[in-house]
Amino acid sequence: MYETERQELVDKISLKGITDKAVLNAIGEVERHKFVPVAMKQHAYNDVALPIGHGQTISQPFTVAFMTQALKLNPGGKVLEIGTGSGYQAAILLKMGMEVYSIERNVDIFYKTRKLLDEMELRINTKCGDGTLGWEEFAPYDGIIVTAGSPTIPNSLKKQLALGGRMVIPVGDKTSQRLKIVTKLEEEKFGIEEIPEFAFVPLIGREGWNEK
Repeated sequence: MYETERQELVDKISLKGITDKAVLNAIGEVERHKFVPVAMKQHAYNDVALPIGHGQTISQPFTVAFMTQALKLNPGGKVLEIGTGSGYQAAILLKMGMEVYSIERNVDIFYKTRKLLDEMELRINTKCGDGTLGWEEFAPYDGIIVTAGSPTIPNSLKKQLALGGRMVIPVGDKTSQRLKIVTKLEEEKFGIEEIPEFAFVPLIGREGWNEK
């Protein structure tokens, strides 16, 4: 079911510049329709972000692919995701052979997604909490992917990157951000590439946007 739609989506994002075969294979295999609300299923394989409730979205497939490709991961790598949301991005990373840790701050979304991941037998480590502080217990991470826009790059996340590891994070104001690709060169030295223009929901937390 939906195999043709998934292949058409792969072709679409490939034409937009996604070249990483592991990323394209994962997009072609992960069943995005299972991660969207029932009312949205007919739009599951359109290259658009979709609402999942509580003011949150499941990211546009091209954005998922672009951010994942930017991490330059190798199979077996350990990845921290900030903002579990529907679980789709985590499922893509798992399909690529990663060890995935994911944090969600919204309790309702967390339990709903945890139930879905269990039903789909996806072995993803999740917790409910402030993603801006990371998950120190399992650090360092080869990759950190932040799926919400932050005013700055949280120091806690920088500290939890492995040497040579990469973090992809949207940074800017609450309406538009630049995607920053942060590489840990030495313990306190980071290289940063910047790509405009992205729009994500705000990253809420102690080292993100404070919720009023």
